[in-house]
Amino acid sequence: MSTLTAERPTPELATCAKAPKRRRLRGEAKLHPMVWVFVVAVMGFSLIPFYWLVNTSLKKGASLSQGELFPSQPTLENYLVVFQNSEFLLALRNSVIIAVVTTTVALVFASFAAYALARLKMRRKAMILTLILSVTTFPAIAIAAPMFSIWREIGLYDTLLGLIIPKLTFALPLAIYTLTSFFKEIPRELEESAYMDGATPFTAFRKVILPLAVPGLATTAILVFISVWNEFLLAVTLTTSPEARPVPVAIAFFSGTSEFDQPLGTISAASVIITVPLVILVLLCQKRIVSGMTAGAVKG
Repeated sequence: MSTLTAERPTPELATCAKAPKRRRLRGEAKLHPMVWVFVVAVMGFSLIPFYWLVNTSLKKGASLSQGELFPSQPTLENYLVVFQNSEFLLALRNSVIIAVVTTTVALVFASFAAYALARLKMRRKAMILTLILSVTTFPAIAIAAPMFSIWREIGLYDTLLGLIIPKLTFALPLAIYTLTSFFKEIPRELEESAYMDGATPFTAFRKVILPLAVPGLATTAILVFISVWNEFLLAVTLTTSPEARPVPVAIAFFSGTSEFDQPLGTISAASVIITVPLVILVLLCQKRIVSGMTAGAVKG
C-alpha cells in the first residue's frame, strides 16, 4: 500500500517567493532627505524677496516701517494709486512697445545669422561667434555717456527708437548664441529632402527649419524680453521725460503725496504689477523654455 507525501518546495522556489513583487527602476531612486532640504532652502531663498515685496505693497502709512510677517491691515490702496498714475501707465505702454519691438527684431535678425553660422561652411565660425558674444562683455555704463552725446546730436535722445537701438545691440548676441546651438541639432537631411522636392534655401528655412525651431525661438524670445524689460541704466541715461521713460525708470521717480511721505508702498505695488506678467509668461511657456534650453545638451 503506497502512501502519498506532499512535495516540499525547493530552495530556488522559496527564494523566488520571497523576491519583491516590483523592482525599483533607475529613474525612481529615492532622494536623500537632505536633497529635499536643499530644494526647500533654495525655493525659500528665491520666493521670500517676492513675498516681502507683496507684503510691503499691502501696507500703508506707519505699518510700512514695521517688520510684520503678515500685514495687520492689508489694503489695495497702493495699487489703486499706481493705476491712477498717468505717468506709470504711459511708462507701462513704453516698456511694452520697447520690449516687443526689440524682441521681434532680435529674433528675425538672429534667426538668419544663427542659421548661417550653423549651416554654412565657412572658416573661423567659432571666432565669429566669439566676436558676437564679446559685445555682451562690455558694461552698459561704458557706452552710456558716448551714446548720450551722440543721441542728442542726431535727435534720438528721449525717444523710444533711441532706447530700442542700444537694447537691440545687447539682445542680438544673446539671441544669436542661443539659436545657433539649437539650429545645429536640426538634422540636415530634412533640408536636403526639401531641396529634392524643389524648395529654395529660403523656403526650406521658412517651412522646415523654423517650425522645428519653435522651442528655441520661444526660449530666446522670453530671455530677450525679460532682459529688455528689466534694463535700467541705458533707459535712465537716454530719457528725461515721461513720454519716453520705461517702467523701471518711472518707478525710480515715484514720490510720496507729501515731502515726508514714503513712496515705499507704491513702489512695491508697481514692482509687483510689472513682475507678475513676466511670471505668468514663464509659467505658460515653461515646457518650451525647458525643451529649448536643453536642446543640444545630449546628441542622439
